[in-house]
Amino acid sequence: MKLQIMTKNNLEISETIHTYVEKKIGKLGRYLRTIGEGKVEISQENAKLPEQRFTVQVTLDSKGVLIRAQEKSKDIRTAVDKVVDVLSKRIERYKGKLYDKGRGVSLARRGAAIEAEEIEAPKRVVKSKRFLVKPMPVDEAISQMELLGHDFFLFLDADTEKLNLLYRRKDGNYGLIEPEKG
Repeated sequence: MKLQIMTKNNLEISETIHTYVEKKIGKLGRYLRTIGEGKVEISQENAKLPEQRFTVQVTLDSKGVLIRAQEKSKDIRTAVDKVVDVLSKRIERYKGKLYDKGRGVSLARRGAAIEAEEIEAPKRVVKSKRFLVKPMPVDEAISQMELLGHDFFLFLDADTEKLNLLYRRKDGNYGLIEPEKG
């Protein structure tokens, strides 16, 4: 797996931390052999809580399927450990879905699958909504989202005439998803 490690906010990491990140994230390739590349972003923020000072965000690419996790902690190693745990669970869930779809459930997993079905009901769409999408600039979309009190807003960008998704991030800022054809 090719691993790209980047830092943000003028954060410099030691070679020891760099090696630690490569080792821990590299082990995820054992769980899912189709992971071709990974991107690790490490940042330090001036958070009020020391437990949220360092943020580690990892995005893994498995033949076009992106598996992403982000965790915060008071030190980089703990954040890396947390994000590896989350990614391990997501990879197992992804592998389980592939296996269930393709070849059926193995005998070893059948008991666990039955228990999981009994505990957790399958998720389904319970509401569908239609609305008129008007072209508007991003700043107007932000205003509309705030007026509606939503955490996200789907709109038609006036400049590109493409559907975009605006969302509120945990840090209070906004994110914008602009779809591209692949």
